[in-house]
Amino acid sequence: MASLKIPANVPLPEEDSEQLRKAFKGWGTNEGMIISILAHRNAAQRSLIRAVYAANYNKNLLNELDKELSGDFERAVMLWTLEPVERDAYLAKESTKMFTKNNWVLVEIACTRPALEFFKAKQAYQARYKTSLEEDVAYHTSGDIRKLLVPLVSTFRYDGNADEVNMKLASSEAKTLHKKITEKAYTDEDLIRILTTRSKAQIMATLNHFKDKFGSSINKYLKEDSEDEYVQLLKTTIKCLTYPEKYYEKVLRRAINKVGTDEWALTRVVTTRAEVDMERIKEEYLRRNSVPLDRAIANDTSGDYKDMLLALVGHDHS
Repeated sequence: MASLKIPANVPLPEEDSEQLRKAFKGWGTNEGMIISILAHRNAAQRSLIRAVYAANYNKNLLNELDKELSGDFERAVMLWTLEPVERDAYLAKESTKMFTKNNWVLVEIACTRPALEFFKAKQAYQARYKTSLEEDVAYHTSGDIRKLLVPLVSTFRYDGNADEVNMKLASSEAKTLHKKITEKAYTDEDLIRILTTRSKAQIMATLNHFKDKFGSSINKYLKEDSEDEYVQLLKTTIKCLTYPEKYYEKVLRRAINKVGTDEWALTRVVTTRAEVDMERIKEEYLRRNSVPLDRAIANDTSGDYKDMLLALVGHDHS
Protein backbone atom coordinates (compact mmCIF):
# COMPACT_ATOMS: atom_id res chain seq x y z
CA MET A 1 0.00 0.00 0.00
CA ALA A 2 2.14 2.81 -1.35
CA SER A 3 1.36 6.49 -0.72
CA LEU A 4 3.04 7.73 -3.88
CA LYS A 5 0.87 9.80 -6.22
CA ILE A 6 1.83 9.32 -9.87
CA PRO A 7 0.09 11.37 -12.58
CA ALA A 8 -2.25 9.56 -14.96
CA ASN A 9 -0.14 10.65 -17.93
CA VAL A 10 3.51 10.47 -16.97
CA PRO A 11 5.75 12.54 -19.26
CA LEU A 12 8.49 10.75 -21.16
CA PRO A 13 11.81 10.49 -19.30
CA GLU A 14 13.29 12.77 -22.00
CA GLU A 15 10.81 15.51 -21.02
CA ASP A 16 11.42 14.98 -17.30
CA SER A 17 15.18 15.12 -17.87
CA GLU A 18 14.85 18.35 -19.83
CA GLN A 19 12.72 19.93 -17.09
CA LEU A 20 15.22 18.86 -14.42
CA ARG A 21 18.06 20.31 -16.50
CA LYS A 22 16.14 23.61 -16.64
CA ALA A 23 15.54 23.45 -12.87
CA PHE A 24 19.32 23.42 -12.31
CA LYS A 25 20.07 26.27 -14.72
CA GLY A 26 19.84 30.01 -14.31
CA TRP A 27 19.74 32.00 -11.09
CA GLY A 28 18.88 29.67 -8.25
CA THR A 29 17.58 26.14 -8.43
CA ASN A 30 13.88 25.50 -9.06
CA GLU A 31 13.26 23.17 -6.10
CA GLY A 32 9.51 23.05 -6.76
CA MET A 33 10.14 21.61 -10.22
CA ILE A 34 12.45 18.94 -8.79
CA ILE A 35 9.78 17.91 -6.26
CA SER A 36 6.97 17.96 -8.84
CA ILE A 37 8.91 15.51 -11.03
CA LEU A 38 10.92 13.19 -8.79
CA ALA A 39 8.40 12.89 -5.93
CA HIS A 40 5.75 11.72 -8.44
CA ARG A 41 7.66 9.00 -10.25
CA ASN A 42 8.05 5.38 -9.15
CA ALA A 43 11.41 3.59 -8.88
CA ALA A 44 11.40 2.33 -12.48
CA GLN A 45 10.51 5.79 -13.81
CA ARG A 46 13.21 7.49 -11.71
CA SER A 47 15.75 4.95 -12.95
CA LEU A 48 14.84 5.77 -16.57
CA ILE A 49 15.16 9.50 -15.88
CA ARG A 50 18.67 8.94 -14.50
CA ALA A 51 19.67 6.88 -17.55
CA VAL A 52 18.22 9.38 -20.06
CA TYR A 53 19.75 12.35 -18.19
CA ALA A 54 23.18 10.72 -18.38
CA ALA A 55 22.77 9.85 -22.06
CA ASN A 56 21.44 13.28 -23.11
CA TYR A 57 23.61 15.58 -21.00
CA ASN A 58 26.61 13.39 -20.19
CA LYS A 59 26.10 14.15 -16.51
CA ASN A 60 25.13 12.06 -13.49
CA LEU A 61 21.77 13.24 -12.15
CA LEU A 62 22.76 12.37 -8.57
CA ASN A 63 25.89 14.54 -8.86
CA GLU A 64 23.80 17.40 -10.23
CA LEU A 65 21.34 17.12 -7.34
CA ASP A 66 24.22 16.95 -4.87
CA LYS A 67 25.71 20.13 -6.36
CA GLU A 68 22.43 22.10 -6.47
CA LEU A 69 20.72 21.11 -3.22
CA SER A 70 21.67 21.16 0.46
CA GLY A 71 20.64 20.12 3.94
CA ASP A 72 17.78 17.79 4.80
CA PHE A 73 16.07 18.49 1.48
CA GLU A 74 19.14 17.29 -0.43
CA ARG A 75 19.36 14.14 1.66
CA ALA A 76 15.67 13.34 1.07
CA VAL A 77 15.89 13.90 -2.71
CA MET A 78 19.15 11.96 -3.03
CA LEU A 79 17.89 8.96 -1.03
CA TRP A 80 14.63 8.95 -2.96
CA THR A 81 16.33 9.13 -6.38
CA LEU A 82 18.53 6.10 -5.68
CA GLU A 83 17.29 2.68 -6.78
CA PRO A 84 15.72 0.97 -3.72
CA VAL A 85 18.53 -1.63 -3.51
CA GLU A 86 21.23 1.07 -3.90
CA ARG A 87 19.51 3.03 -1.14
CA ASP A 88 19.49 0.03 1.18
CA ALA A 89 23.17 -0.63 0.44
CA TYR A 90 23.97 3.00 1.32
CA LEU A 91 21.87 2.94 4.52
CA ALA A 92 23.46 -0.36 5.58
CA LYS A 93 26.96 1.02 4.98
CA GLU A 94 26.20 4.13 7.04
CA SER A 95 24.96 1.83 9.80
CA THR A 96 28.27 -0.05 10.01
CA LYS A 97 30.49 3.05 10.13
CA MET A 98 31.98 4.06 13.46
CA PHE A 99 30.34 7.49 13.75
CA THR A 100 26.96 6.65 12.19
CA LYS A 101 26.69 3.12 13.58
CA ASN A 102 23.07 2.00 13.89
CA ASN A 103 22.25 -1.65 14.58
CA TRP A 104 18.52 -0.89 14.45
CA VAL A 105 18.72 0.16 10.80
CA LEU A 106 20.53 -3.10 9.96
CA VAL A 107 17.72 -5.08 11.61
CA GLU A 108 15.15 -2.92 9.81
CA ILE A 109 16.65 -3.60 6.37
CA ALA A 110 17.27 -7.31 6.98
CA CYS A 111 13.78 -7.98 8.37
CA THR A 112 11.34 -5.76 6.45
CA ARG A 113 12.58 -6.30 2.87
CA PRO A 114 11.43 -9.26 0.76
CA ALA A 115 14.20 -11.89 0.56
CA LEU A 116 15.16 -11.25 -3.07
CA GLU A 117 15.21 -7.47 -2.60
CA PHE A 118 17.49 -7.83 0.43
CA PHE A 119 19.75 -10.18 -1.55
CA LYS A 120 19.98 -7.59 -4.37
CA ALA A 121 20.78 -4.87 -1.83
CA LYS A 122 23.67 -7.03 -0.60
CA GLN A 123 24.86 -7.41 -4.21
CA ALA A 124 24.68 -3.62 -4.63
CA TYR A 125 26.64 -3.27 -1.38
CA GLN A 126 29.42 -5.51 -2.69
CA ALA A 127 29.54 -3.74 -6.07
CA ARG A 128 29.79 -0.30 -4.45
CA TYR A 129 31.95 -0.95 -1.38
CA LYS A 130 34.09 -3.93 -2.51
CA THR A 131 33.30 -5.80 0.68
CA SER A 132 30.32 -7.83 1.88
CA LEU A 133 27.67 -6.59 4.29
CA GLU A 134 28.19 -9.76 6.33
CA GLU A 135 31.90 -9.11 6.88
CA ASP A 136 31.32 -5.43 7.74
CA VAL A 137 28.60 -6.29 10.25
CA ALA A 138 30.81 -9.00 11.79
CA TYR A 139 33.74 -6.57 12.01
CA HIS A 140 31.78 -3.70 13.54
CA THR A 141 29.86 -5.72 16.15
CA SER A 142 30.86 -8.06 18.93
CA GLY A 143 29.51 -10.46 21.53
CA ASP A 144 25.78 -11.21 21.64
CA ILE A 145 24.89 -8.49 19.13
CA ARG A 146 27.22 -10.04 16.56
CA LYS A 147 25.64 -13.44 17.32
CA LEU A 148 22.23 -12.08 16.26
CA LEU A 149 23.11 -9.63 13.49
CA VAL A 150 25.48 -11.74 11.39
CA PRO A 151 22.96 -14.56 10.75
CA LEU A 152 20.21 -11.95 10.29
CA VAL A 153 22.07 -10.23 7.44
CA SER A 154 23.37 -13.54 6.02
CA THR A 155 20.01 -15.25 5.59
CA PHE A 156 18.02 -15.74 2.40
CA ARG A 157 14.58 -16.44 3.81
CA TYR A 158 11.92 -18.35 2.00
CA ASP A 159 9.14 -15.87 1.11
CA GLY A 160 6.45 -18.39 1.97
CA ASN A 161 2.79 -17.50 2.47
CA ALA A 162 0.26 -18.47 5.13
CA ASP A 163 -0.92 -21.55 3.14
CA GLU A 164 2.51 -23.12 3.43
CA VAL A 165 2.89 -22.87 7.20
CA ASN A 166 3.77 -26.01 9.15
CA MET A 167 1.47 -25.77 12.21
CA LYS A 168 3.11 -28.67 14.03
CA LEU A 169 6.49 -26.96 13.69
CA ALA A 170 4.98 -23.63 14.78
CA SER A 171 3.64 -25.26 17.94
CA SER A 172 6.91 -26.96 18.86
CA GLU A 173 9.02 -23.87 18.11
CA ALA A 174 6.65 -21.70 20.16
CA LYS A 175 7.44 -24.01 23.11
CA THR A 176 11.17 -23.73 22.39
CA LEU A 177 10.99 -19.92 22.31
CA HIS A 178 8.96 -19.83 25.54
CA LYS A 179 11.40 -22.13 27.32
CA LYS A 180 14.44 -20.10 26.27
CA ILE A 181 12.85 -16.75 27.10
CA THR A 182 11.57 -17.82 30.54
CA GLU A 183 15.09 -19.10 31.25
CA LYS A 184 16.38 -15.70 29.99
CA ALA A 185 18.54 -17.64 27.51
CA TYR A 186 18.11 -14.83 24.98
CA THR A 187 21.25 -15.72 23.06
CA ASP A 188 20.39 -19.42 22.74
CA GLU A 189 21.27 -20.71 19.29
CA ASP A 190 17.84 -22.29 18.71
CA LEU A 191 16.10 -19.00 19.49
CA ILE A 192 18.42 -17.15 17.08
CA ARG A 193 18.08 -19.91 14.46
CA ILE A 194 14.26 -19.69 14.47
CA LEU A 195 14.18 -15.89 14.16
CA THR A 196 16.91 -15.64 11.54
CA THR A 197 15.98 -18.51 9.19
CA ARG A 198 12.23 -19.22 9.22
CA SER A 199 9.92 -17.58 6.68
CA LYS A 200 7.93 -14.60 7.94
CA ALA A 201 4.68 -16.58 7.59
CA GLN A 202 6.14 -19.43 9.66
CA ILE A 203 7.39 -17.01 12.34
CA MET A 204 3.97 -15.33 12.46
CA ALA A 205 2.31 -18.72 13.02
CA THR A 206 4.86 -19.61 15.72
CA LEU A 207 4.30 -16.31 17.53
CA ASN A 208 0.50 -16.71 17.31
CA HIS A 209 0.90 -20.16 18.92
CA PHE A 210 3.11 -18.56 21.55
CA LYS A 211 0.47 -15.97 22.46
CA ASP A 212 -2.40 -18.51 22.47
CA LYS A 213 -0.49 -21.00 24.56
CA PHE A 214 1.23 -18.71 27.04
CA GLY A 215 -1.22 -15.82 27.30
CA SER A 216 1.02 -12.94 26.19
CA SER A 217 2.97 -11.91 23.13
CA ILE A 218 6.65 -12.77 23.00
CA ASN A 219 7.60 -9.07 23.21
CA LYS A 220 5.64 -8.73 26.49
CA TYR A 221 7.80 -11.57 27.87
CA LEU A 222 10.90 -9.66 26.75
CA LYS A 223 9.71 -6.38 28.27
CA GLU A 224 11.27 -6.73 31.71
CA ASP A 225 14.77 -6.93 30.22
CA SER A 226 14.21 -4.33 27.52
CA GLU A 227 16.86 -1.93 28.87
CA ASP A 228 19.45 -4.36 27.48
CA GLU A 229 20.51 -3.40 23.92
CA TYR A 230 20.61 -7.00 22.72
CA VAL A 231 17.04 -7.63 23.99
CA GLN A 232 15.88 -4.40 22.36
CA LEU A 233 17.35 -5.61 19.06
CA LEU A 234 15.64 -8.97 19.54
CA LYS A 235 12.29 -7.20 20.05
CA THR A 236 12.94 -5.01 17.00
CA THR A 237 13.71 -8.11 14.92
CA ILE A 238 10.38 -9.66 15.93
CA LYS A 239 8.42 -6.44 15.29
CA CYS A 240 10.02 -5.89 11.87
CA LEU A 241 9.35 -9.49 10.80
CA THR A 242 5.72 -9.49 11.93
CA TYR A 243 4.26 -5.95 12.04
CA PRO A 244 6.59 -3.58 10.17
CA GLU A 245 3.97 -0.80 10.13
CA LYS A 246 3.97 -0.77 13.96
CA TYR A 247 7.75 -0.64 14.03
CA TYR A 248 7.86 2.25 11.53
CA GLU A 249 5.10 4.16 13.34
CA LYS A 250 7.21 4.08 16.50
CA VAL A 251 10.33 5.27 14.63
CA LEU A 252 8.32 8.17 13.15
CA ARG A 253 6.71 9.05 16.50
CA ARG A 254 10.10 9.17 18.19
CA ALA A 255 11.64 11.14 15.31
CA ILE A 256 8.88 13.75 15.35
CA ASN A 257 8.25 13.98 19.11
CA LYS A 258 11.82 14.24 20.32
CA VAL A 259 13.26 17.65 21.18
CA GLY A 260 14.71 18.69 17.84
CA THR A 261 13.35 16.47 15.09
CA ASP A 262 15.42 13.41 14.11
CA GLU A 263 15.41 14.29 10.41
CA TRP A 264 17.61 11.34 9.48
CA ALA A 265 15.09 8.81 10.82
CA LEU A 266 12.16 10.74 9.35
CA THR A 267 13.80 10.92 5.91
CA ARG A 268 14.82 7.25 5.99
CA VAL A 269 11.34 5.96 6.80
CA VAL A 270 9.51 8.19 4.32
CA THR A 271 11.88 7.50 1.41
CA THR A 272 12.09 3.73 2.00
CA ARG A 273 8.37 3.09 2.65
CA ALA A 274 6.57 5.54 0.30
CA GLU A 275 6.41 2.85 -2.41
CA VAL A 276 5.79 -0.04 -0.02
CA ASP A 277 3.44 0.27 2.96
CA MET A 278 3.16 3.98 3.79
CA GLU A 279 -0.65 3.87 3.78
CA ARG A 280 -0.59 1.22 6.52
CA ILE A 281 2.00 3.22 8.47
CA LYS A 282 -0.20 6.33 8.17
CA GLU A 283 -3.21 4.38 9.51
CA GLU A 284 -1.14 3.09 12.42
CA TYR A 285 0.23 6.58 13.13
CA LEU A 286 -3.27 8.08 13.23
CA ARG A 287 -4.54 5.27 15.47
CA ARG A 288 -1.64 5.67 17.89
CA ASN A 289 -1.32 9.48 17.97
CA SER A 290 -4.78 10.82 16.97
CA VAL A 291 -2.98 13.13 14.51
CA PRO A 292 -2.55 12.39 10.79
CA LEU A 293 1.09 11.78 9.83
CA ASP A 294 1.07 14.52 7.17
CA ARG A 295 -0.03 17.10 9.77
CA ALA A 296 2.67 15.92 12.20
CA ILE A 297 5.30 16.23 9.44
CA ALA A 298 3.99 19.65 8.35
CA ASN A 299 4.14 20.95 11.95
CA ASP A 300 7.66 19.68 12.49
CA THR A 301 9.46 20.51 9.24
CA SER A 302 9.65 23.47 6.85
CA GLY A 303 10.46 24.65 3.35
CA ASP A 304 11.41 22.37 0.48
CA TYR A 305 12.18 19.52 2.88
CA LYS A 306 8.62 19.62 4.20
CA ASP A 307 7.19 19.78 0.65
CA MET A 308 9.27 16.78 -0.44
CA LEU A 309 8.19 14.62 2.51
CA LEU A 310 4.52 15.60 2.14
CA ALA A 311 4.64 14.72 -1.57
CA LEU A 312 6.06 11.27 -0.74
CA VAL A 313 3.41 10.53 1.87
CA GLY A 314 0.75 11.55 -0.68
CA HIS A 315 -0.31 14.89 0.79
CA ASP A 316 1.11 17.61 -1.40
CA HIS A 317 -0.99 19.94 -3.53
CA SER A 318 -0.13 18.71 -6.99
